[in-house]
Amino acid sequence: MTHTIYLAGGCFWGVEAYFRRISGVISAVSGYANGRTAHPSYEDVCRRHTGHAETVAVTFDDDKISLNNILRHYFRLIDPTVRNRQGNDIGEQYRTGIYYTAPADAPVITAALENLQQQYDRPIVVENQALQHFYPAEDYHQDYLGKNPGGYCHIDLRLAKQPLDAPAPRTYTRPSENEIRARLTPEQYYVTQENGTEHPFSHPYDHQFKPGIYVDIVSGEPLFSSADKFDSGCGWPSFSRPIAREHVTAREDTSHGMRRVEVRSAAADSHLGHVFPDGPKELGGLRFCINGASLRFIPLDKMDEEGYGDWKDLVEAV
Repeated sequence: MTHTIYLAGGCFWGVEAYFRRISGVISAVSGYANGRTAHPSYEDVCRRHTGHAETVAVTFDDDKISLNNILRHYFRLIDPTVRNRQGNDIGEQYRTGIYYTAPADAPVITAALENLQQQYDRPIVVENQALQHFYPAEDYHQDYLGKNPGGYCHIDLRLAKQPLDAPAPRTYTRPSENEIRARLTPEQYYVTQENGTEHPFSHPYDHQFKPGIYVDIVSGEPLFSSADKFDSGCGWPSFSRPIAREHVTAREDTSHGMRRVEVRSAAADSHLGHVFPDGPKELGGLRFCINGASLRFIPLDKMDEEGYGDWKDLVEAV
């Protein structure tokens, strides 16, 4: 028997892509729920304060997967203690919420949220409401990450492959200022903490193409794979893409009289470099121009030893 639940968990691209990968899920449709206007557009929701939440209608076979397990998957994807924000996205449309149409779902959701609260010191702020309305998003939003593999996503989609009872994935955090100063060389500190740039052709990673993974020198967060590295001739290590979208952030940089897109690590907020649209077309057209001083290289044969074994499949694809 099919069943539908409506889940708001930040940008709907990643939530939809995640649930499309879950066994027992029949469909996942991106849309807008529980706002103040009818038939909103994406522009309305983002700029006109219509009160809608970016929401995914998840239809599943409840003979194959229960509502409770659907919710357990959902809780993997969100920070339930943050209001109107998930990942780098801020606004009321990015609030978290569970919206139901079947009255029998209400006690299941309430019990799941009460159990979730026991895992947090701060109060959880996930809405638990009957669905008022749901309007499917524009066609270009449906299966967005399937159509645009390099698109932004704040969710680690590899989680969909892990059983619900699997150990929690490794997390990465920014150390204290004292730890950062003690750990980094002056050049590494200048680059990552003061938005500096090393001299071109000065770092050995520029001409290194051994198989392995490049991680944030500050937090150890995985950033780039040798499988995506290429020789751009610019004087800095260059990559066609990050190893996972959610591990880097991008922002406009107008310093030095130029208009560029800066790239930073997500966990430690380290300055890494910039991304340009002049990369090889066959690799997606982007060039992530990264300071070697912001990275630490871990060879493929050391990845298991250093706790990065889960990433080996993305390194060995050379």
